[in-house]
Amino acid sequence: MELECYPMSARPPDMVPGRQSRNWMDAFVSRHPYRCLPLTMANTTGWEILCPFTFTAEWNGGPSQADITITPERPQPELDHFVTSHFSRGVLTLHPQYLFRTPPGWGMICSGSPNHVKDGIQPLVGLIETDWLPFPFTMNWIFTRPGRVKFERGEPFCFINLVEHRKLEQVQPVIRTLESNPVMKGQFEAWNRQRTDFNTRLASGDPDAAKEAWQRFYFKGEIPEALGTAPATHANKRRLKTPRVG
Repeated sequence: MELECYPMSARPPDMVPGRQSRNWMDAFVSRHPYRCLPLTMANTTGWEILCPFTFTAEWNGGPSQADITITPERPQPELDHFVTSHFSRGVLTLHPQYLFRTPPGWGMICSGSPNHVKDGIQPLVGLIETDWLPFPFTMNWIFTRPGRVKFERGEPFCFINLVEHRKLEQVQPVIRTLESNPVMKGQFEAWNRQRTDFNTRLASGDPDAAKEAWQRFYFKGEIPEALGTAPATHANKRRLKTPRVG
């Protein structure tokens, strides 16, 4: 399976597999957020498209296109080909500069990089039918209040991921009681007992709990008290392919 990427300019922005690290996660004591496997897997499940240069964007709160001012760190003759105020009302538009083609039935989700936090501006999310669309899309951010934001060179401004979006329409959510699934109920209760016991020992200063620091059932793909086994498909690290020239 291939994701075809057709550059729309002579020097399109770099595209790389999603990176695990986040500044705010690094700032925690012992980098605790990296113990949360759902966070790190989300960070790396897709590809980042990176800013080719540093720039600031400032919105004065007005409704027109001219109410956003874009200033590059250094003169950039191709500034308007990358970032513009196109839609007005505090929406900043950036151009990934690729035309993507996905296999039949697969679409592309275009968003901000997961768990990449920017104060004062919010990435908008789009689903694009890239299995037939013959022109590129834009990545848009909306200011959450008047102010100035900065995008650094090499910072992800767009995150792309693939989904078989039409198949989602075949999914039927069903609400059932936990008692209707005795195996799952037993597994949950076993996990809950161990979780409660571990937290109690940790709070009381138990040296073994302090040494262990955190429970790793999900990270390691294990189920407490041998009530089952996690599937072989469990993953705790994502390894996406780097784009190549085809």
